Amino acid sequence: MADNARAKRLADLIREVVAQKLQRGIKDPRLGSHITITDTRVTGDLREATVFYTVYGDDEERAAAAAGLESAKGILRSEVGRAAGVKFTPTLAFVADALPDNARTIEDLLDKARQSDEKVREASAGAAYAGGADPYKKLADDETEADASE
Repeated sequence: MADNARAKRLADLIREVVAQKLQRGIKDPRLGSHITITDTRVTGDLREATVFYTVYGDDEERAAAAAGLESAKGILRSEVGRAAGVKFTPTLAFVADALPDNARTIEDLLDKARQSDEKVREASAGAAYAGGADPYKKLADDETEADASE
């Protein structure tokens, strides 16, 4: 079992090598410049690596990029093995990163909250307090708390 620092260094190296190879070395038209490698994680035994990526484009381009990555998996793995110099080159699994979708969902929810706040602001624009501006009972200057509680 490798230590966490070694796994992190290998994950960083895999991320850099895969990104560089996708940018310069692979001539597949499905793997254009619209793919971004966002993260890489390696298991503790250094046998498997998960590469997270995002694709700038629509669903069709995402599907094409996923197919292109699967077809280029062998080339990318051999390049990682050449660069890493480890006894066993980790297998690569490509996973579409859910971060952009989650960010879009959060932005949509924030927009709904802003619209709801605006509706409440509009509804309360001409409203007055139900019991006055200060709803708490105040003691007169000559009364004490004991007199008020009776």
